[in-house]
Amino acid sequence: MAENDFGIAIIGMAGRFPQADTVQAFWENLLASRECISFYSDEELLAMGISPEFVQHPDYVKAKGEVADIDKFDAAFFGIAPREAELMDPQHRVLLETAWAAFEDAGYVAADYPGDVGIFAGKSMDSYLMLNLMPHFKRVFSSGSLQAAIGNDKDSITTTIAYHLNLRGPAITVQTSSSTSLVAVCVACQSLLTWQCDMAIAGGVTLGPPAKTGYLSQEGGITAADGHCRAFSDNSSGFVPGTGAGLVVLKRVDEALRDGDNIYAVIKGFAVNNDGSEKISYTAPSVDAQARAIAQAQRLAGLTPQDITYVEAHGTGTRLGRSG
Repeated sequence: MAENDFGIAIIGMAGRFPQADTVQAFWENLLASRECISFYSDEELLAMGISPEFVQHPDYVKAKGEVADIDKFDAAFFGIAPREAELMDPQHRVLLETAWAAFEDAGYVAADYPGDVGIFAGKSMDSYLMLNLMPHFKRVFSSGSLQAAIGNDKDSITTTIAYHLNLRGPAITVQTSSSTSLVAVCVACQSLLTWQCDMAIAGGVTLGPPAKTGYLSQEGGITAADGHCRAFSDNSSGFVPGTGAGLVVLKRVDEALRDGDNIYAVIKGFAVNNDGSEKISYTAPSVDAQARAIAQAQRLAGLTPQDITYVEAHGTGTRLGRSG
């Protein structure tokens, strides 16, 4: 099998993660095998408005992967009015900041780039709208209903970033649950390979209030009973809910080489499919579908399984996920 002659270069990246405000800090945590889950006292949770009924429940796990300072935002830097910023979902705010940082890492001011720049991204559910804005419906929506709608709708997160950074390529919101960010990267690669844009930024964000919170763990559920995620371990009981944001900047590899860009890696193959009904339940994984996606990506790259020397995987730590 001959390796293909095309590729998509990753030339910039940025992210916000639990106990790591940068990609470099995240990498250092990985090298140090550092667990970045925060555990909270009853007092901290009660101060965040968590119900005493939950806090005192024997199955309530007081842990979360928390991104720091999601309430802080330099609205003036992006030309956003204070009132508009107050109504924006923190996911919109943080992903906008992350996009700026990713372009900066790539060495570009996106607004000055002569070609078309596309953005492909997604976000999690609108918890800020539900928990922070809707309880004050009359006051919020009587003075800023349009701003609240734009600042919280998942469909506007990419076009909002495109507006503030002057990106003129496709601005497409991707929503595929926990695979959103990687699927966004695949869509961005397709757009680059079909010349719909000349540079792309892709990824996603999951944030939401309250910043400090725990979760109810149920027997046979998908969340860890002890607040620790032990992916691929026989001792794992599930995952720990967490937050984060990440984006990568992409270009066709020949142009990245021509322009002297810093190339972190080259994407040679990618694939997206769906399980259909080939599994025991809607939330269960399908081994066969995963294998087909891997094989399709390898075929596109012109590689064989024997060529693969390193694998990263989505490890939920659930018993069902481990068996899949």
